Amino acid sequence: MTIVLRPMDPSDWAAVERIYADGIASGLATFEAATPDRDAFLASRVAGLSSVAVDDDGAIVGWVAASQVSARAVYRGVVEHSVYVAQGEHGRGIGGMLLRRLIADADALGIWTIQSAIFPENVGSIRLHERAGFRVVGTRERIAQMPDGTWRDTVLMERRSAVG
Repeated sequence: MTIVLRPMDPSDWAAVERIYADGIASGLATFEAATPDRDAFLASRVAGLSSVAVDDDGAIVGWVAASQVSARAVYRGVVEHSVYVAQGEHGRGIGGMLLRRLIADADALGIWTIQSAIFPENVGSIRLHERAGFRVVGTRERIAQMPDGTWRDTVLMERRSAVG
């Protein structure tokens, strides 16, 4: 089966939200408890850095998007990204395709750092990012306390371009 990458469009929201919701339910993808509103999600993303992966049947099977880490001008070249692959589609190289697309698009826009905070238990995502040229910067221990009182760590990973 062939996978085609294309820019994310507002009309993709239902599929993007479903994949995002599955990631939330897994407990391995994000601190979010629910998906955001479509307009809020799209407004918080950097133009040109959101893509979807589409299979031969036209189904969206993954997505990647990035947001600015700060409104300060000195951080204009630093983004934080998320990459999600639909349940049942893992292990097909879709995540790697999406990350390579993000990197190429970010380089074209002059972005010098792409970062992500990944739960240490999400070994597959850490390996995916390492294969795409990201490095572990460190572990942020007990960075967030969940509603049930459980503390969570994140592994901070980044990819630096030749510009930065």
